[in-house]
Amino acid sequence: MRKLALDVGDVRIGIATSDIMGIIASGYETYVRKGGAADYEYIAAFVKAHDVDEVVVGLPVNMDGTEGARAELTRAFAEELKPYLGDVPVRFQDERLTTVQAERMLIQGGVRREKRKKVIDKVAATLILQAFLDSRR
Repeated sequence: MRKLALDVGDVRIGIATSDIMGIIASGYETYVRKGGAADYEYIAAFVKAHDVDEVVVGLPVNMDGTEGARAELTRAFAEELKPYLGDVPVRFQDERLTTVQAERMLIQGGVRREKRKKVIDKVAATLILQAFLDSRR
């Protein structure tokens, strides 16, 4: 079964999936948020269509390990998502510096600024999911 990772932002949600063995994470897409139930329904439909057995949400923890306002919003998003997922569990993964790391990777890869904005959340979700998968080995 596959794992799904979400890098939740105010405007976009980066989405990444694992292979069936749960070893390798791959970026899937950057979803532009519509707001409210539409976002949760989209993710739930994705989970069902791709046989996802676990959802991992990147948790924006402060550098000192504390959780701030952004982490509270992310936890609230996850709580609102849960009823749409049925029995599929939602887990959290520390996402400190994933966006910075994703941007560095894209810059080193020669990706232009306009394109980076469109894919950075997907790349960050991939890094979140890979860290989660690696932590379970």
